[in-house]
Formats: sequence, C-alpha cells, structure tokens
Amino acid sequence: MVEHTVKSYDRELDTLERRIAEMGGIAEKMVIEAMDALANADTVLAHQIVATDLRLDALQREIEDMTVMTIARRQPVANDLRELIGAIRIAGDLERVGDLAKNIAKRTVKVGSEARVPRAIIGLKHMNEVATELLKDVLDAYAQRDEARAREVWERDIDLDALEDSVFRDLLTHMMEDPRNISFCAHLLFCSKNIERIGDHATNIAETVVYLVTGEPMRTERPRGHMEADDDFDAAGDDV
Repeated sequence: MVEHTVKSYDRELDTLERRIAEMGGIAEKMVIEAMDALANADTVLAHQIVATDLRLDALQREIEDMTVMTIARRQPVANDLRELIGAIRIAGDLERVGDLAKNIAKRTVKVGSEARVPRAIIGLKHMNEVATELLKDVLDAYAQRDEARAREVWERDIDLDALEDSVFRDLLTHMMEDPRNISFCAHLLFCSKNIERIGDHATNIAETVVYLVTGEPMRTERPRGHMEADDDFDAAGDDV
C-alpha cells in the first residue's frame, strides 16, 4: 500500500511538471509570434495569439487545482511541499507572460494600417530575442533543477532593462523627427514595456528555481535598470 501511494504521488508530480513544460512551450511560442505579428503587421497571427492565451489560462487553472488537491491528499513537507508551491508560482508567472504576449498582439491589431516606421522595430526585436532567451533558459533551469543556471538568468535580466532604456530613447527620437511617427511609436513604447515585464517574470521563475533547490529565498536585491527603478508601471493588464 505504501509503495502504491508513493508511486501514485510521483505520477502526480510528473503530471504537474509536464503541464508546466506545456505552459512554458506555449508561452515561449506566443512571445516569439507576438513580435513576428508586430513586425509584419500580421493581424491574423495577432488574433491567433490572443486565442492561444485561453489555453494558457486553462492550464494554469488545471495546475492550481491539481496542486491544491495534492497538498490536501498528501500533506507533503520539505522538498515535496516546495515542489508544489513552486509549481503554482511558475504557472502564475507563465500565465502572466502569456498576457504580456497577448498585449503585444492586441497592439498589432490597434496599429492596423497606421503609418509605420520599420527601423523603429529593430530595437524591439532585439529586446524580444533577449526576453525569449531568458524564458527558455529559465525553463531549462527548472526542468534540470539547475540553481547556477537560474542565478545566471536572474543576473542577465539587467541587460534587458538596459535595452529597454535604449529603445525608449530611440522611439522618442523618431517621434521628435516626425510628428507622424508619434502614434506608431507610442504603441511600440507599450510593447517594449511588455517585453521588459516578460524578463521580470523569467526572473521570478529563476528565484523560484533557487528556492526549490536550496529551500531558501534569494537574499540579494534584484538588479534593476535605471528606468525600472523609477517606474511603477504595470504592463500586465489587458488594456496595456
């Protein structure tokens, strides 16, 4: 009976990890495709991204329900309890990443046929590549329970903050050069903030991985870029 219970519990943990891996794959794909949609003015792809977010939301609810039921049935302690708490945290961060990718897709639809400044998107594409790398690396760190790799992601987030500062200045320059660029570049400013927030959620996941492995929270204050330190803007809402 004990052996059966242990195997059943292991299956539950394995299922949770597979669901998180599925969420990670969907979120990563949404982030990549959101930038493709914006760069190519692809409103069809943008609508697909918005629809995909529903699957991510459903997976998060499933993970939360499974975790709560597992805690209630098994009453885990120590490492096992950390695994379950970590699953809830990571699912929440991945759901927010999906929201942020969805926000970029919605911006693509709003921009529509407005006058575009193709060179203004170059910096945003670089930001998005860095954010995608952070997300991929931290999900790998979670899958491998790799504390060192998680800490590396945590430290690299400041690079994304620096890129956001650069993009912000570039977009302001485009706006000042020609007032006709203001509307399009304003949309891009919101998109850059969404991308920066994706990096923040990757950093959250990195902190969770360290907690899972060590049982201790990261005590070092998170590195922050200049704009982030002065900015309380929250880009996670649907209207951003």
